[in-house]
Amino acid sequence: MTDALPLGLIVRVLDDCGVPHMLAGSFASSYHGVTRTTADIDFVIDPGAGQIDCVVDALQSPDVYVDRTAARRAMAARDQFNVIDIRSGWKVDLVIRKDRAFSVSELARRESAEIMGIRVAVATAEDTILAKLEWAALGGSERQVTDVVDVLRTRDDLDDEYLDQWADELRVAEALAAARARARRG
Repeated sequence: MTDALPLGLIVRVLDDCGVPHMLAGSFASSYHGVTRTTADIDFVIDPGAGQIDCVVDALQSPDVYVDRTAARRAMAARDQFNVIDIRSGWKVDLVIRKDRAFSVSELARRESAEIMGIRVAVATAEDTILAKLEWAALGGSERQVTDVVDVLRTRDDLDDEYLDQWADELRVAEALAAARARARRG
């Protein structure tokens, strides 16, 4: 990999292959909230037919681990697969966009940002909050909730109506209310 982090390479490959994408996860919450260390990068991607093979082909390198079979299975199951920079140990999770209204909205609302000198599409603050609350509900991760609280404390321009609408639909309204209360307490 030519980049210090695989972020630039992944963005270039996804752009070159024409795959709609957005940075999500801890990189997105760090961008919108409080920076924290992480050794993985999460992208939500929405590839069309044949684009997964384009991505895998473009990433083939002695310094990069990516499994074509895992990528194709992820595409078929709307799941995720990994890309690993063997030299640095950085892991990139390429998450196939879920086939549901929130995920379509989330990808459509992505914003352009500059992160580490790289122009990249990133999930909005609201969508980052909602996605992290969903992950917390699935795995009980306190780190996800702390990221949400950090974004709530940092951003004063959030679309509360959008948050409330999707929190109800995603069944994370109680978790959002609790995170808001924690953010207000400081």
